[in-house]
Amino acid sequence: MAGGVASHGAFQGENPLDYALPLVILQICLVIVVTRGLAYLLRPLRQPRVIAEIIGGILLGPSALGRSTKFLNAVFPARSMTVLDTLANIGLLFFLFLVGLELDLNAIRRTGKKALAISLSGIAVPFVIGIGTSFAFRASIPGLEDSPKAPFLVFMGVALSITAFPVLARILTELKLLTTDLGRMAMSAAAVDDVTAWILLALAIALSGTGSPIISLWVLLTAVGFVAAVFVLLRPVLAWMARRSPDGEPVKEVYVVATLAIVLAAGFVTDVIGIHALFGAFMVGIVVPKDGQFAGVLIEKVEELISGLFLPLYFVSSGLKTNVATISGAKSWGLLVLVIVNACVGKIGGAVATCLLVKIPFREAITIGFLMNTKGLVELVVLNIGRDRKVLNDEAFAIMVLMALFTTFITTPIVMAVYKPARPSAAQAPYKRRTIAGDDGDLRVLACFHGYRNIPTLLNLVELSRGTGGRHRLVVYAMHLIELSERSSAISMVHRTRRNAMPFFNSNKGSSTTEVAFEAFQQLSTVRVRPMTAISDLETIHRDIIDSASNKRAAVVIVPYHKTLQHDGTFHSLGSAYHAVNKRVLREAPCSVAILVDRGLGGHSQVAAQNVAFSVAMLFFGGPDDREALAYAARMAEHPGITVTVSRFQPNRPAVAEEDAAADEAAVEAFKARVAGAGAEDDGSVRFEEREARSREEVVDAVGLLSKCNVFVVGRMPPTAPLVENTDELGPVGSYLASPEFKTPASVLVIKRYDPATNPKSRRFDPKARPPAATDEDTMDEEAGDGGAAVVPVPWSPSPSELA
Repeated sequence: MAGGVASHGAFQGENPLDYALPLVILQICLVIVVTRGLAYLLRPLRQPRVIAEIIGGILLGPSALGRSTKFLNAVFPARSMTVLDTLANIGLLFFLFLVGLELDLNAIRRTGKKALAISLSGIAVPFVIGIGTSFAFRASIPGLEDSPKAPFLVFMGVALSITAFPVLARILTELKLLTTDLGRMAMSAAAVDDVTAWILLALAIALSGTGSPIISLWVLLTAVGFVAAVFVLLRPVLAWMARRSPDGEPVKEVYVVATLAIVLAAGFVTDVIGIHALFGAFMVGIVVPKDGQFAGVLIEKVEELISGLFLPLYFVSSGLKTNVATISGAKSWGLLVLVIVNACVGKIGGAVATCLLVKIPFREAITIGFLMNTKGLVELVVLNIGRDRKVLNDEAFAIMVLMALFTTFITTPIVMAVYKPARPSAAQAPYKRRTIAGDDGDLRVLACFHGYRNIPTLLNLVELSRGTGGRHRLVVYAMHLIELSERSSAISMVHRTRRNAMPFFNSNKGSSTTEVAFEAFQQLSTVRVRPMTAISDLETIHRDIIDSASNKRAAVVIVPYHKTLQHDGTFHSLGSAYHAVNKRVLREAPCSVAILVDRGLGGHSQVAAQNVAFSVAMLFFGGPDDREALAYAARMAEHPGITVTVSRFQPNRPAVAEEDAAADEAAVEAFKARVAGAGAEDDGSVRFEEREARSREEVVDAVGLLSKCNVFVVGRMPPTAPLVENTDELGPVGSYLASPEFKTPASVLVIKRYDPATNPKSRRFDPKARPPAATDEDTMDEEAGDGGAAVVPVPWSPSPSELA
């Protein structure tokens, strides 16, 4: 650089871009803007972010913007590439550490025979075809005949046989296939592929040295010794640090720093050996214990900075080396077509043939084949190492980068077109009870929560709702809603939740605080809660909720309010995306929906059944939603520790249909009969009162008299004027109960009754429902990109013994 690291400023007559620090800051900012902008543009195509980062790198390089020498010399001058490449490789080093953290050797050892067969064929067949393709490359591309032959053959074989494990995980999650049998098989096969590919790459790097074969042999033997030392010497040290970091306690900073230092030291050792610094970081990640919180804390500390800031630099570094203009003439473009076809035939053909041999249906076999053909960052790593080692020249490098981009780009649309998940037939799982007020079998509840702080209120609500048991018992499925970002931790959580076919929790040593809460509930209550998980982006997570409700035949879905309680008693919004999730569930759910406004029902812990002493206020104005809320309150009234007050208000809207009025009277009489049968009316635990309040002020005053209760139960859309100016998804009364204007410690349960006539999109779950005209709200959601996604049933179901 002309003036060293930092400039003295433009006012001193200096050009900041002549100095290293301001130039690299500009480069990082430009890279982030371009790659994130492309990722946003590609979101409607449901492409993983790696596609946007590869394209962004190519656009900033000599293939597009870099064709302007003025731009290239100003922003990416040759003198700055050492600094840029160093930062990019540091980011890549720690990212490969994260990839190693994602891979669980114990899970790979438990890989089924089918997945193992698919993995081996998915490597062997394209590897052989890649070797064949390499001969065509050497004969057709000038300059390649001078490159070392054996390393070139191995590099081409590895490049065609790789499956990008992290990219595949995100594609599967985007398509909601990650926790299906097909997704688990693809992930298991990809994990084996990933480890095998790194072993083959180490072999290729060892062979690519300029020395004698004896030197290559020494490199391989030393690498094997390094791997053995990592397992024998380093693994116990990391296990010791993990044991001293129990769940629920903060991990000591010295352990985090020591682990990151070990990653750098391992990278240094493998670079000295001659097999690239990335291998050392990858091996450290593999041997870090996956049980407990230690691995998760490491991911939390590293991933946002590395994945968001430094890793995109590697894609730009690769893009600056990719010049599409070197692919000129029919022969070069013919080679590009040849390598794409061979990559697809080898990877897809090998996987499909094996799938058919192990009796996997044809559609699923084709889907697995295309999923296994996913390329990504690891492919770029292989190609960049090959280019740096002079095994690939510029033209061969550009052809292979475009091949990786094309094969990954086509994966999502082809899988969406080919794979049509089977629907459970009506004969297999009759879905009769869709409302709380129904009388067809057990009351099945799908209760959703965002995090640990929601669990005490949720479990206390379950205890309040258990009724007297008997013929109509309560069956609860607790679904943890996890937002999927581009972060590794969400994918790692999926791997932990799927161990030993467990649907939600890590079944190995070390229990999370969430698991402990549910286990404690089993000891304190007669209701068993079956945990589940949904990991998805917020734009589509409502489909996980809806499909789970359908699959579990839920009568009601309970979703958390999109605002959380703060220490000062006010509510803070989680964001418009969470609000949109609730609105979509309300509109599309195949059953009744309840929104839980959490004000800390029962405090910060679950209350034992024998210690329950809560008061419930049910506000009844009339209408289908209020009738559903009244049915829920009737179930609560059966609990011996609950007192229920039902306040019936005369509707202050002039027109109430006779049919609705008759239904309201019938619901009230049914409530009275039910509580009388349970003996609740005699012991004074249930009070029913008529309110003459008609104006807003009168209603507010009457509701204020009940503000000392623990829970309000209300219908979402009662026939009454709004009690607040701006209502949200809680409706005219619920919005007031959750507003700062109403001072109360009570949590609120706002219930919407299922009605296919007013749930236009729920008709896909009810073939007898009439398809009404689309509402304005539907149209807005469709324009926002809500429609068009495939609906996939949630795969996990309890065994018959669990339901017994």
